[in-house]
This record gives sequence, C-alpha cells and structure tokens, in this order.
Amino acid sequence: MATKLTPIGDKVLVKRLEAEAKTKGGIVIPDTAKEKPKQGKVIAVGSGRLLKGGKLGAFTVKKNDRILFSSYAGTEVTVDGEEYLLMSEDDVLAVIE
Repeated sequence: MATKLTPIGDKVLVKRLEAEAKTKGGIVIPDTAKEKPKQGKVIAVGSGRLLKGGKLGAFTVKKNDRILFSSYAGTEVTVDGEEYLLMSEDDVLAVIE
C-alpha cells in the first residue's frame, strides 16, 4: 500500500525534476558531477498560511505546477523509495510555463 503524504499549513510537496545527463554541446555529465536541479513538480499543497483573523491564505502554486525554487530550499524526505522536497511556499521562486 502506498503511503500518502499531505503537507500542512503553507507547505508544498515537490518532486525534484531529473538533472540533464548531457550538456547542450553533447558532453555526458557523470552522476557525481551533476548539480541537483532547482526545478520540480508540485505533488501536493497544504491547507494554506494562517493569516491574522484566523483565515487561511490561498496558495499561488497548485498541484502539477512546474516550479523553480532556491538552492537550499526545503527538507528532503523519502516515502516508499521516492525522494521528495517538503518546503514552504516562500521557497518557491517562480512557476515555469
């Protein structure tokens, strides 16, 4: 049975996109030299940020958005052998269209 991971509050669950295996010039990059990509796909979002007055703020990202995030964003978590990042929506820099 697959484990379901649901973020809480203003947290976003992200699946990091794979790094390119070749440069634009065709040079193959070994796994040890690859930089971790700073792009990912939103898998799930929490309930929203708690605002003054007790209301929840809406997210600017949604499930399946392709996003760009900062280098040291989030916490790496592994669920059922899959690696994810759990980060605050503040760590999301942009939505890629």
